[in-house]
Amino acid sequence: MTATAEPEVGKSRRRKEDARLITGRTRWTDNITLPGLVHMAILRSPVAHARITGINTEAARGMSGVLAVVTGADLADEQGSLPCAWAITADMKTPPHPSIAVDTVNYAGEAVAIVVARSAAEAHDALEAIDVDYDELPVVLDMEAAVADGAPLVHESLGTNKNALWVFDSAEAGTGGNVDEAIAAGEVVIERKFRQQRLIPAFMEPRSVLCDPTGEQFTLWSATQVPHILRLMLALTLGVPEHKVRVIAPDVGGGFGGKLQVTPEEMLVFLMARRLGKPVKYTETRTESLATAHHGRDQIQRLTMSATRDGTITGLKVDLLADMGAYLSLVTPGIPILGAFMYNAIYKIPAYRFSCTNVFTNKVMTDAYRGAGRPEATFAIERLMDELAAELGMDPMAIREKNWIKHEEFPFTTVCGLTYDSGNYEAATDKAKELFDYDGLRREQAERRDRGDSVQLGIGISTFTEMCGLAPSRVLGSLSYGAGGWEHAAIRMLPSGKVEVVTGSSPHGQGHETAWSQIVADQLGVPFEDVEVLHGDTQSSHKGMDTYGSRSLTVGAIAVVKAADKVIAKARKIAAHMLECSEDDLDFANGRFTVRGTDKGTGIGDIALAVFAAHDLPDGVEPSLDSEATFDPENFSFPHGTHLCATEVDTETGRITIRKYVCVDDVGKVVNPLIVEGQVHGGLAQGIAQALFEEAVHDENGTLTTGTFADYLLPSAADLPSFVTDRTETPSTTNPLGVKGVGEAGTIASTPAVVNAVVDAVRHMGVNDIEMPCTPFRVWSAIHGRAADTGGGQAGGGLGSIEGGIR
Repeated sequence: MTATAEPEVGKSRRRKEDARLITGRTRWTDNITLPGLVHMAILRSPVAHARITGINTEAARGMSGVLAVVTGADLADEQGSLPCAWAITADMKTPPHPSIAVDTVNYAGEAVAIVVARSAAEAHDALEAIDVDYDELPVVLDMEAAVADGAPLVHESLGTNKNALWVFDSAEAGTGGNVDEAIAAGEVVIERKFRQQRLIPAFMEPRSVLCDPTGEQFTLWSATQVPHILRLMLALTLGVPEHKVRVIAPDVGGGFGGKLQVTPEEMLVFLMARRLGKPVKYTETRTESLATAHHGRDQIQRLTMSATRDGTITGLKVDLLADMGAYLSLVTPGIPILGAFMYNAIYKIPAYRFSCTNVFTNKVMTDAYRGAGRPEATFAIERLMDELAAELGMDPMAIREKNWIKHEEFPFTTVCGLTYDSGNYEAATDKAKELFDYDGLRREQAERRDRGDSVQLGIGISTFTEMCGLAPSRVLGSLSYGAGGWEHAAIRMLPSGKVEVVTGSSPHGQGHETAWSQIVADQLGVPFEDVEVLHGDTQSSHKGMDTYGSRSLTVGAIAVVKAADKVIAKARKIAAHMLECSEDDLDFANGRFTVRGTDKGTGIGDIALAVFAAHDLPDGVEPSLDSEATFDPENFSFPHGTHLCATEVDTETGRITIRKYVCVDDVGKVVNPLIVEGQVHGGLAQGIAQALFEEAVHDENGTLTTGTFADYLLPSAADLPSFVTDRTETPSTTNPLGVKGVGEAGTIASTPAVVNAVVDAVRHMGVNDIEMPCTPFRVWSAIHGRAADTGGGQAGGGLGSIEGGIR
C-alpha cells in the first residue's frame, strides 16, 4: 500500500507510456540511425511454387550506392534453417526453412535475393534490375485438396502434405467417456462444418530490424514481441555465441502474435551486417507485411455433437484441418492444439475427442494471431450451441445454462483434464442480459418476424472461457513444447528510495510500465511516480520468456510480486537491526516497518539509503536490497464472460448493422480498469473484424489478392458500434494477485456472438450458416439461395459452409 494508504491496484491510472507514444517522442526500430548505416531490400518471388533456374544480378551490382547483392546460393552454407519450437508429435514432418530460397520457392513473397545499398531507395531501385528465371510447379492451396490422393506436393522430399496428426481422446486419457458410444446413443446428433478464414495480424507498425556488428557484441534492434527468444534462436541458428548477441525491442507498435516470431528478415539482416561489417537496417513495406508476415487462423472444422432431447450434451467430436502454409514457424504446428482444450468451453461434456491434421499448402506460414487457437475453438462450440438450440426449439441461452458449469462446482476438472479454478457464469450472464435487455429484444425480434419486416433483428450469444497465462512449464513439456512458461523479474532499490523494476515480459502496447508501477507501489509502499519499469533489452533484462498468450500479468507480474517479497524480506533483517528488535516483532505496511505495539519504525527508503552507506549492517548481511524472482505458474488462468450482440440485417441488400453490443467479462482482480477497458475494446474490434470484414484471399495461382488495405478490409472506428462493457470478479486462486488474462478475451468471444446474431436474424428464412466474413453479398446470397463464391480462390462461402444434418 502506498504512503497515502490508497491502493494503486484497482485505480484507473493513465498510462505512463502514453505521453511519448501519442506524441511520437519515442524510438521505433525504423527511427534508429547509426553511423555508417546501410539499408537492405528483399526481392520476393511473384510465384507460389517454382524451381529457381537462374538469377542474374550483374546489372544490380553496378547500380549507384549498391554494396552487395546476395542470393540464397550465396548464403546456403551459413543461413541455417529457421526454428520451429513445437514438435507436436514424434513423427511430425518438418521441412527445412531457409531465410532466403536457395533452389525452390514455396509461396508467393518468399525471399529470393537481397540488395544492400547506402540508402533504402537505392536498394529498392536495384531490386528491379535483378532477373530471376522460374520453372513453375503446380500449386496446392486448398487444405482438403492438399490431403487428397495425387495432390501436388509442397515439399517433394516429405512425400506428403500432411505435417502431423494430433489426437486427444477423453476415453484414452481417462478424463471422460467414449465419444463414439455417446454419439451412437445420442437422441439428437448434429454435424456441422465451419470455416475459419485466413487472417492477417495487420499491426500498426510494420516489422523493422537493425543489426550493428561494430561493437563487442552484435546488437540487434527489432520490432518483436520476443527479444529473449529471438536472441537464443539467432545464436542457435547462425552459430554465434549467445553472450555475443544483444537484442533490443524498443517501443513496438502492436503485435497481436504477428511479431511472436523469429523471422527471415531478422536472420538476413544479421547475416548481411556480419558479412559487411556495417550496421544494416530493413523495414518492410505494408504490402510486404500483409503478404509475408505470418497469417493466422485458416482451419476447416468438422464437429459432431450428441445430446438428449432435453438439451443435455452427451458427446462432442472435433476433426480439424489446419493450414500451416509452406513452412513451420516458431509455434505454427501447436496453434490448433491450444484450441483442443477449449472446444468443451464452459460446458460439462462427458465424452470428447479432438483430432487435428496439419496441412502444408503453397501459402505463407500461419502462426499465432490474437487468441491463438482459442478463438477458433470458441467460435465452433458457440455456433454449435446455437445449432443445437435451433434443432430442439430451445432458446439458445437456455441451452447454455442447462450445460454450463455452475458457480458452486468450482474448482472443476473438464473433460480435457484442465482444472478451472474459479468462475461464475451465472453472474456474468445475468448482468449482461440486464444491460442488453435480452427479453425486450427477443420480443422485438418476434414482432418484426410477424410483420415480415425487410430489416430483421438477430440476437447472438457467446458465453466463453479461455485458458491463458501460458503456462506451467510441466504442462508445456507434456505437449512437447520447446520451452517453459516461467517469467523473470528483478527489483532494484536505489539509494534515494526510488525503484527500478526489470521485467522479462516485453510489451507492445499493453501498458506494462503503468500496471507494474501500480503493483510495486502497493507491494513496497512507495509512490507510483517513484517506480521505473525497464524491459525489452536482453542486456538489462537478461532472462525472460516474453509476451504472448495473455501471460504478462498472470505470469510476468507475479514474478514482480515475488521479487518484491524478497526485497521486503531483506529489508526486514536490516530494519530489525536498525530498530534493535526481533524480526518477528516487525509489521510492514505503507512502506514502513514498525515495532508492533509502538510508534517506533523506519521507512523502506531509509533502509535503502542505509544499505547504500553500509556503515552499520547486521553481520553476514550483504549491502543490497536488490532481488529477483522467476515464477512458474501452477495452472493456466481462466477468464470468462458473456457477450451479447444485436444485429439488424437488411434482407433486401444483405447489409448488417450492429445495433447493440454488450459484454460482461470476468478477468479476476483488475489492476487498472482503464487498461482493461482498452484491451477489451481492441479485442472486440478484432473479433468483429473476423466476423464481418477481414479475409486473406489468394487467387488460383497462390497470389495474395488482398495485399493492400484497399483490398484487405480493416474496420475503422466508424464501422464499429459503441460497446457496453462491464465486469464481474471471481479472483483466480492460483496467483497472489488473483488476476486473470484480458488481452485476448474480446477477440475470442466476439466473433461467434456477431455471427450467431447474423444467422439468428435470418434463420427463419432457411439460413443456418453464413461463412465468415459475413459480407452483404454472402448474407444476401444465403437468403436467396445462391452460392456466395467471391472468386477468391479458396475463400468460398455461403451455403456450402454447413454440412451434415440431424438424426
